[in-house]
Amino acid sequence: MPPACGLSGAEIARRARDRDSFVFPLALAAGIAIALPRPARAMHLADGILPLGWAAAFTALALPFVAVALGLLRRRAKADARLKPLVGMVAAAVFLLSAMPVPVPVVGTCSHPCGTGLAALLVGPWMTVLVTVVALLLQALFLAHGGFTTLGADVLSMGVAGAFAGYGAFRLLRRMGAGLPPSAFAAGLFSDWATYAVTSAELASTLHGPRPFGETLGAICLAFIPTQLPLGVLEAFLTAGAVSFMAKRRPDLVARLGLARLEPAP
Repeated sequence: MPPACGLSGAEIARRARDRDSFVFPLALAAGIAIALPRPARAMHLADGILPLGWAAAFTALALPFVAVALGLLRRRAKADARLKPLVGMVAAAVFLLSAMPVPVPVVGTCSHPCGTGLAALLVGPWMTVLVTVVALLLQALFLAHGGFTTLGADVLSMGVAGAFAGYGAFRLLRRMGAGLPPSAFAAGLFSDWATYAVTSAELASTLHGPRPFGETLGAICLAFIPTQLPLGVLEAFLTAGAVSFMAKRRPDLVARLGLARLEPAP
């Protein structure tokens, strides 16, 4: 007898609601993005820009992070039924935010906001790895942004480096006594810049040819600077603004997320 046959009707309905609350935000985001008119531009690292050997190596490096994140999601979802819907909504937000391309003079890629700094504050860096995988897969499937062979490299830069750099900056500043808004500002800033530092390193590692690695890395970083410096600052303000708004309207939620302590009512 299948395991579901032993479940009560209420339990089956609850599981169905959990599944729908996780999937619906992603489907809605994908539908909106498909319906909007847009020029054809390469997004993230496109298929074909990385040699297959390097693409496989980056994928192998990303897989352990994804496996750990999946295990954590399963365990945490058993203790908190609200986690999966929250992860789904954050994934939808990252999908939309990171689908705003700004062309740069580097073949096969472009600048864009990431959203992983804010995501790391809302669901943690490990869940942000899964958020990034979902967002990048949907963009590759429906928008032809990024690619499938380069998914591992994109997850490493945006989902691993971006999430952990932003979360680490936030926690470090909070331990040093910084307030919530400046700490969130640093999370958005360093998450964005770390993403593009790692992307530049990935491109330089695979495409430098006879040129020295450092020279190629410097050229790629310089190509990103005109767009990514202001985008990083913009994303920092967005992250700080979102967290500050949450702290004013839902201090209980901010406390539950571990971003700040809930102050007792006067």
